[in-house]
Amino acid sequence: QVQLVESGGGLVQAGGSLRLSCAASGRTFSSYAMGWFRQAPGKEREFVAAISWRGGSTYYADSVKGRFTISRDNAKNTVYLQMNSLKPEDTAVYYCAAEGSVHTVVVVIQEYDYWGQGTQVTVSS
Repeated sequence: QVQLVESGGGLVQAGGSLRLSCAASGRTFSSYAMGWFRQAPGKEREFVAAISWRGGSTYYADSVKGRFTISRDNAKNTVYLQMNSLKPEDTAVYYCAAEGSVHTVVVVIQEYDYWGQGTQVTVSS
């Protein structure tokens, strides 16, 4: 079992940057594919980015491609989301998630087994 705790959210002006972190408990973190999702008020949770178990493969939603970068440090049991050139439409609660059945990137929300509590990101115009 994996427990996930996100941090790094906050208020930033449009064009600014934030780096989100997701710390995982458990010795088997390196065997999990990881993902970031977000949910804006009144909207469904949506996929943002995913990374394979060793970090060799990544995948991004079109809306964040070229601006966001997902990475992981298995020695630190942590996955990151570097967010640059932020826009007001990026405002949402951001969640990290872990998937333990496959090692490649996973983009389908229903495939994920474990979720963090979320961290708020607010981008002002």
